[in-house]
Amino acid sequence: MKILIIFYSFEGNTKLIAENIAKTINADILELKLKKETTPKGFMKYFWGGKEAIMKTKPELLPFDKNIQDYDILFIGTPVWAWTYAPPLNTLFSTCQIVNKKIALFCCCDGQKGKTFDQMKKALENNQILGEIDFQEPLKNNTDANIQRANKWAEDKKAVAYEILQVMAKEL
Repeated sequence: MKILIIFYSFEGNTKLIAENIAKTINADILELKLKKETTPKGFMKYFWGGKEAIMKTKPELLPFDKNIQDYDILFIGTPVWAWTYAPPLNTLFSTCQIVNKKIALFCCCDGQKGKTFDQMKKALENNQILGEIDFQEPLKNNTDANIQRANKWAEDKKAVAYEILQVMAKEL
């Protein structure tokens, strides 16, 4: 059973959660990186990020060092921008055929998650969603507690996926 953590992180919150989940459940990791990273500061980061999310842009990503098709279980993480997932995931979803996977979703935000998970599920409709979890700025708020919560959640999702895969193997 191969597990891959896929994520994009703008300020490091999603990266913190992704890396800890990967260590806890012994998973590989794929960080989505933009070919041309823009790093606006202050209020402009919200204006720029919100515009990019609302316009559903598909920024060009650096090549992946992992083949998503080689994995049974995917954990996909994103920051929340304008109450949805960050634009690099638009690129991922439109360029990679992600079907028949067991998927767990996570996000980091400094407000509300909005429709982030609903929209991710819509983009990943031909997969089995194992669960979802959100974190409120884990670098600033109860970092250790958020890491523990993420790790327990990931272990639970891994166990569920393992059981599903065992049943499927017996049916073959």
